[in-house]
Amino acid sequence: MIEEKPIYQRDVLEFVTVAVQYCAFLEGTEGKDRTEFLDIMSKLLPLLYLKGTLLPRYELIDEDCQLAEYVTEENYDIVRENIACIMADRDDYLDVFVEDMKYSDSPVLTTVSENLADIYQSIKNFACIYKLGVDEEMMTALSIVKEEFENEWGLKVANVMRAIHEVKYDEDDLREI
Repeated sequence: MIEEKPIYQRDVLEFVTVAVQYCAFLEGTEGKDRTEFLDIMSKLLPLLYLKGTLLPRYELIDEDCQLAEYVTEENYDIVRENIACIMADRDDYLDVFVEDMKYSDSPVLTTVSENLADIYQSIKNFACIYKLGVDEEMMTALSIVKEEFENEWGLKVANVMRAIHEVKYDEDDLREI
């Protein structure tokens, strides 16, 4: 009976697994060096993106359902600041695929740390709701995380992967190691 519920489908459970790994890794980044951080992120992000594309789309059953937010501003800031410390002078990158670009002649400066923390916030809230095991809330969270993937954090994953790739394989940085 459980297998028939959308919230327990294989693709959904695999997404939950990767989401939990992503969140746990970011919560434990304090003190990590850039090489290790980039190595793990360059593997986790594509997997997270892939699993996000495989999530089924469902209509919200109760559009008035308000889910709890588990990531506080303090949690968000800790994750973002830890990543910013790791990335240091390589945290900033130019993003030409943002909405503000339509009205500008120059690329928009963004940061790896903010994008990864934004992704974390959405996915962590989803994972916390899933952990509670309330079917209706899990279904709502699944609908929301899929919509957020399509409209927000999926784009951020795609953009930040380019920045991470550039830093990870930068010839000058590799010579300094």
